[in-house]
This record gives sequence, C-alpha cells and structure tokens, in this order.
Amino acid sequence: MMSDYKYITIPKTISFNDIAQNNYCFAPSKYSKFAPNSKVNYQPLANLCVESKEKTSKINKQDKYFYSEIGDIDVNNGLVNVNSFYGIGLPSDNPKSLKQGDILISTVRTYRGGVGFIYDNLTNHCSTPAVLVIRDLKTTEITKEYLFAVLRTEFFIEQILGFQNRGMYPRLDSEAMNNVLIPIPKIKKEVEYITALTKAYLNKINLIKQRHEKILQLIEDELMNNQKSNQFVFNLPNIGEIEKTGRLDTGVYSETFKKIKFYIENYQEGTFYINENNIRSGSTPETRYISFDKKLLFQWITPTHCSDYGTLMEERINLVGDNNIKDDCILLINRTSKGGVGEYVGIAGFYNYQDLGGGHHNQGMYRVFDYEKYQLIFMLAFLNCSIMRKYCANLSVGSKMKELKIEQFLQIPFPNFPTTKQQEIAKLYHNPIDYPTATFTLENFLTEDSQYNEQAGIYELDKTAKQLQNLLNQAIENIINDKPVTISFPN
Repeated sequence: MMSDYKYITIPKTISFNDIAQNNYCFAPSKYSKFAPNSKVNYQPLANLCVESKEKTSKINKQDKYFYSEIGDIDVNNGLVNVNSFYGIGLPSDNPKSLKQGDILISTVRTYRGGVGFIYDNLTNHCSTPAVLVIRDLKTTEITKEYLFAVLRTEFFIEQILGFQNRGMYPRLDSEAMNNVLIPIPKIKKEVEYITALTKAYLNKINLIKQRHEKILQLIEDELMNNQKSNQFVFNLPNIGEIEKTGRLDTGVYSETFKKIKFYIENYQEGTFYINENNIRSGSTPETRYISFDKKLLFQWITPTHCSDYGTLMEERINLVGDNNIKDDCILLINRTSKGGVGEYVGIAGFYNYQDLGGGHHNQGMYRVFDYEKYQLIFMLAFLNCSIMRKYCANLSVGSKMKELKIEQFLQIPFPNFPTTKQQEIAKLYHNPIDYPTATFTLENFLTEDSQYNEQAGIYELDKTAKQLQNLLNQAIENIINDKPVTISFPN
C-alpha cells in the first residue's frame, strides 16, 4: 500500500494545476514524491552502472546451456538458480548472456524483490530477456556488492512502486534507471564495510546450496551402493492393490513412485518409519499478534517460513494459549504452499529449540519430535532430497491443494543408514561451532568468516547469513538517514 511507504511522501490533496501538469493522468505514481534527506548524496542508477544488453549468439542445438528465469531469482536471499537445457530446448530464442558478478533485476513485477547476483562462473549461462543485467560500474565510489545490497532493500522497492508510470504492475526498465536513486556514503570505509558484509553473505548462501547438494549425493550413494540383489520390475496395479489402497486419484501406482519405494525398501540395512507417538499436527492460536520484534514470546512457523534447504524464517508472536513447540523437532509441510506445486509437499525444516526457544506451528505442518537430534536431521535431509520430492508428490492426496495426512507420513519408509552415516549427513546440516565474532575486524573479517564457513553446517550458515543481513539493513538505513554507520559484527 502506498500509505505504508517509509521513504515516499503521498499528498493528501492534489491541485488542479498538478493534474494539468500531469496531462490529466490520475495515476498515483504521478503525484507521489521521493523526499530524500538533503544531506545525503543520491545518484541515479543510470549514472552509476551500465546495463548489459549482450545476447547469447549462435545457439548450438547440441550444446548445453544454463538458463535462469525470473522465478529462479530467490527473493529471500538473492540466489539465482539455473536449469540446464540443450540449445534446441532453450525456453527463449533471444536469451541474454550472463557472467559471474552480474546483478539481475526482474523487469516484471520488480516490486516483489526480484534482484539476484550471479555468484558462479558457468559456461553458456543465459537468461530470459525479462531481466535487466548490470555488469559494469561507471564509478569507483561504490562496488557492485554495495549496489546489490541497496537494491535488495525496501528503499529500492518503494521507489519502483512510487516512481514508475504504471498500470497494474510496476516494473523497471532502462528508462526508469534515470529515476531510481542510490545513496552514496560520504565515508569510503562505509562502502568497504557493506561490501565485506555482502561478500560474506553471498558466500554463505551459495555454500548452503553446496552443502545441500553434498548431502543429496551422500544419501544417493549410500542408498544405491548398498542394495540387495533384488531387481525392480514395474507392474500395473491389479484389483487387489487398488482395493488395499482404496483410491484411484493417486500417483502411488506410477512407475516413478514404485521405483523409489523399491530402492528404499531394498536397502541392505532395512527401513524405519516415523512412530505415530512422535508426530503431531499444528493449530492456529485463538488470538495472536505477529511481529518481527524479538521481545515477543514465541516463534510462529508456517509452511511459507520453510526453505527448500530445511531452514526456517523466523517470526515472533504473542498468543493466547499454550505453545506447541517445546523442544527440538522437525516440521513437515503437509500442504502445498508454493503455487500448488505437488513436489513441495513433505519438505521439512529443523526447529532448534536452543536458539529459537518456544514456538508454535499451524495446521499446514506436522511436528516430529523425541528422536536423537542427528536422527531428526537425517529424516529432514532424506525428505528434502530430490527423489523424496517426487515420492511425496505421488503419495499426496487432493487435486487443487496437494496434502499429506499423518497416515501418509507414517507410511513413508526411511532407509536405516548406519548411525555414523546418519551423523555424517546431519553434521553437514547442523554443526554447532562458535562464530568467532569477537576477533572480527574489517581487515580480517572475510578471511576469518571463510574459515568458519569451512566447518559450518547449513543451519549455521543460514543463521549467520541472517545476522549479516540485519547488519546490512541497519547500515544502509543509516546512510539513507544521514546517520553514521557503526563498523560492527554479529554478537
């Protein structure tokens, strides 16, 4: 809502002269005004950087390409995912060429925060033409990391909402770059500080992806390299199987589902299942007040708070009644929440009670508890691997909204990996080591942070990345408001 702007002023009345000067257009963007602090140096985005319009030329049908759509920009962390195609199957006939270090800005519904950073150096990386690509800077006053950090704030989003000539969906284009303003710090060290924080942040979110991929590889190797001698044979369902299942609207008769189920149950060390005494449904509190204020009592967790990597976005609530999370647990999404995609059902997130304290989850998640921490995390890792995304999608019920009930979760087989293998997998996700913030200085921060990351698990990388993001937000807010930036690191 325009009335919720922090940086844009909205007039309560407009004069006839204002209307005439705007060619009798009543679009809100014609009358909202950006009122920057006069003491701050702002520069138009177009004066600071160069838009790359390089295209991927001479597409060879037989060559492999990495392709990114607008939806591949993760609005939560700026990570840009890729999909691989052979040239003959590229979704666009005129894709833009991407290189390591590029900043991507979605030109469609930019207000949703579609700003990403190309971290990896990939051959034949290209994207939809519906992104604006920033490759080179025209100035040495800032860095691309500093610019990326600013573009991911409300300050940028509100300018898109408030400045652009628009219909229903505000967007960014080449011309609009002249209107978007970027704050330039007066002190060079502030740029260095924000640059260092951003580099560390980008490193962490990319390491999360790498750790996740390593976990998936460990699971696949252990499962497939330790099979019994039985061979999979696919058969269409007979009447007995259908009567036992009691359903026709299901994917459990598919070859994909049966093959995955076979490989799990054919594992040499056998399988185990979630105990029905160790899983509970959630609820919505009778009364609740939601806030990001850490002074409020409990964490509030819903399916939208859970990432594909099993990490949780935190939010605080006050509630009437008793909270339902009282110890370490994993939270299983039982209903689709990402555009109705069936493969999102069953994904799991880890709730670390030591860090988060008491919490509450709603009906869209089930809670699994009273297992050793390493086993909880192993179950999480297994549910989040690619084969189980397909397995849970086929096991789910419902047409418009896919759902897994407790009875379906109790049917999911887990391979009984040796304890040492489960602990090895769990350690890649959660390895509770101290973050040596007391020794950090601007000069040694990136080096010491990288050393910490070598041992950190996904959970620790996510936790410290959130801490760095909070510091970035505060530093940029201070620059916008002409306040000094304190060079500090997480406590």
